[in-house]
Amino acid sequence: MAPHTDDGELGCGGTIARILEEGGTVYYVAFSTADASVPPEFPRNQLAIEVRNATKVLGIHEDHLYVYNFTVRKLNYVRQEILENLVELKAKLQPDLVFLPSSKDIHQDHITVTQEGIRAFKHSTILGYELIWNNLSFNTDCFIKLDKKHIDLKVKALQEYETQRHRDYMSEQFITALAHARGVQIGSKYAETFEVIRWIV
Repeated sequence: MAPHTDDGELGCGGTIARILEEGGTVYYVAFSTADASVPPEFPRNQLAIEVRNATKVLGIHEDHLYVYNFTVRKLNYVRQEILENLVELKAKLQPDLVFLPSSKDIHQDHITVTQEGIRAFKHSTILGYELIWNNLSFNTDCFIKLDKKHIDLKVKALQEYETQRHRDYMSEQFITALAHARGVQIGSKYAETFEVIRWIV
């Protein structure tokens, strides 16, 4: 679950690549295309185009992409509508594992999606992904080992976001360095780490 297009790739793009490689099924849900944040030289719907391209790079089937158009930075005003969408998705998809932003994420849109996601998917395992520029603290409870090919796919997917290339956290250097640092923590070349919000065995 991504509050905005690109959050899912940033938080767990390498893990998505690994899950798909191993034969798993992945659905990607974004609640805002952040039209108001698109630089003026691009069409207003540019992020809707970019998320389709980025998720295709990762290998997500186009029918498994759900994009809503709630207003960026105002998701907390439509909390009930978001919950209703999540409940519908739960009934339709019945996921075993749900990725959400960390419960310690301070962005108002991110924490809204996380809180409502926990309500909707309380019968699933839930892992919170890190977006370190929004996390004042983060519990590294769970690590998923990744290979360079998974990080390369994550980087390639994020490069589809032309409108966001100016952001420091979108750089290949940062993405690779963070994955390497998380890998060092567990004796692996690369990894992504997650907060365990709910673990069901």
